[in-house]
Amino acid sequence: MRDTAAMSHRPPLPAGVWVLGFVSLLMDVSSEMVHSLLPLFLVGTLGVSVLAVGLIEGVAEATALVVRVFSGALSDWWGRRKGLAVLGYALGALSKPVFALADGVGLVAGARFADRVGKGIRGAPRDALLADLAPPGRRGEAFGLRQSLDTAGAFIGPLLATALMLAWASDFRAVFWVAVVPGALAVALLAFGLREPARAPGPRRPPPISRGELARLPPAYWAVVGVGALFTLARFSEAFLVLRAEQLGIAAALVPLVMVAMNLVYSASAYPFGRLADRVDRRWLLAAGLLVLVLADLVMAWATGWALLLAGVALWGVHLGLTQGLLGAMVADSAPEHLRGTAFGLFHLASGLAMLLASALAGLLWTTLGPAATFLAGAAFALAALIALAPVVMARRGGTR
Repeated sequence: MRDTAAMSHRPPLPAGVWVLGFVSLLMDVSSEMVHSLLPLFLVGTLGVSVLAVGLIEGVAEATALVVRVFSGALSDWWGRRKGLAVLGYALGALSKPVFALADGVGLVAGARFADRVGKGIRGAPRDALLADLAPPGRRGEAFGLRQSLDTAGAFIGPLLATALMLAWASDFRAVFWVAVVPGALAVALLAFGLREPARAPGPRRPPPISRGELARLPPAYWAVVGVGALFTLARFSEAFLVLRAEQLGIAAALVPLVMVAMNLVYSASAYPFGRLADRVDRRWLLAAGLLVLVLADLVMAWATGWALLLAGVALWGVHLGLTQGLLGAMVADSAPEHLRGTAFGLFHLASGLAMLLASALAGLLWTTLGPAATFLAGAAFALAALIALAPVVMARRGGTR
């Protein structure tokens, strides 16, 4: 345990950390206003099949995963990160008016593709920039703060979209136009409100995605990548929380409250747990996160109505608050400074692929054995991950890493 008296008198986090947090919040408000309505717009207004919706989403998300690796590596090679982050956010913002103007699936697919490419471009450079800005002993706090603000946008966006749909007689295009505003503000705030820290000049290194440079990533980093992928394998897509609510007979109009509740808990817990991660052994927090996920899956498996459903959803949010900012801080601490962009890109790629695999397996179990079996299997995977992590947790009780 660190000196808590010293910790209580720490100066505020650098302004750039807060800027990145509010940029994430604004862009998430913009994106979720569109994404929460897009499937209904495609199927109900444009007459697109559900299969086509799935293909659009699958291709877009897969593209974002791949782009993240290359954008992170490019930021390392250039030695600058802000420009790529601005470009990524700008692509996301510019896609919003296209949704409002679209009269066919082609424009929507193109806008969705551009939006996800933008997310892929900005993700790793932004996280590496956050690690550059945060004081070394407070990266858990910095990543927790950004995650908290980002997740706040994830529930503000759908709530705002719902309110506007009710006020404007379900005018999808009008809501999409409103979504342009927070997206543009996010780009402006990042472009004019943040100064990238100077990096020491030096000879240009070879491309980061090369055998020689990847060999510079230490074993501690690859261990974090493995742990992150293991956690994601034990936690499938949050879409199954929504499906579980619908399967339990919750009214369709109230089903979106499931994600609002989960993101509220996630947002409220991410920053306090991030601060805690700078004070205690992080391996214990990882273990606690897995234990909470086991409990969440068991409650979701046994849920019969609103009470247990919301309890399971809240536990799911606590799990995310415990682990997601923490894993980001661990990547930042374990990767060399000149390879942070590459490190975050590879970490997100591994976690994304694990999420695709976990969600496919969850869908198969749901179809063949039923919803309860899906969540019981998730609890089993999380418990197996906890057992696998136990030797690491118990190896050295002291320390903070």
